[in-house]
Amino acid sequence: MGWVESLQKALDFMEEHLLEDISIEEISKAANSSSFHFQRTFSILTETSVGEYLRRRRLTLAAQDLCTSDIKIIDAAYKYGYDTPEAFAKAFRRQHGITPSEARKFIGKLKSYNRLVIQVNLKGAEPMQYTIVEKEAFQLIGVKKRFSLMNEENTKGIPLLWQQVNEDGTSDELAGLNNGAVQGLLGVCVAAPEENQMDYWVAAARDGDVPQKFLSYEVPSLKWAVFGVNGAMPNAIQNKWKEIFTEWFPSSGYQHAAGPELEVYPAGDAYSEDYYSEIWIPVK
Repeated sequence: MGWVESLQKALDFMEEHLLEDISIEEISKAANSSSFHFQRTFSILTETSVGEYLRRRRLTLAAQDLCTSDIKIIDAAYKYGYDTPEAFAKAFRRQHGITPSEARKFIGKLKSYNRLVIQVNLKGAEPMQYTIVEKEAFQLIGVKKRFSLMNEENTKGIPLLWQQVNEDGTSDELAGLNNGAVQGLLGVCVAAPEENQMDYWVAAARDGDVPQKFLSYEVPSLKWAVFGVNGAMPNAIQNKWKEIFTEWFPSSGYQHAAGPELEVYPAGDAYSEDYYSEIWIPVK
């Protein structure tokens, strides 16, 4: 199954089962993907989580029901997965800015989230610079924190972790210990043993001893697609992730392989327009 077809099957599955209590595992299975990599891909492409997308779609349909039928508000609450009318009303107001009762009376404006369509660009108007690299296993040392992939906890928490390690000197210390297979400070995403969880590392590649204050992680022997990123953080690297998933993967013939994803930050001013960084993705 191709990359685009896999994503479309997952989107179709979500739409067909919107009124059911479907799990991330079931959705990922429809995409023939692990839950970790599916959620990572989905959030990169849409800038929202799977759970938030489902909530938005359900509340969009709930608003349509209230405006076009005589369904009772309590029945709409249960139909769209809420245990109480109060919980439904709170979520409804957060999305639409008005209450279900006001929507029924056509008071105020509603916010509609339409069915998602993944668009890919196969024109190749702008060249994407990448290399394929095979590396033997190597050791990382650093600090890690576990995040939930639900409710965008990871996207909110990772910048805070970087802020902490930059302020307390941890990032400078890791940069000084970097003598391994990859040069630069690393941001590393690793699937956690628990479903819907991920480990994020701020780390450096190191040969030799592991200072007591740091943890270690062995990156397995893998084939990597390495993409150069030119520009100031964080926009440059965020934009490159989108390009990779909307342009490169659909047309390259490669698939994402099991393994960690690396963002490589060499020394320099990361907020300069001339800054160079890299994204490393395991591929097969």
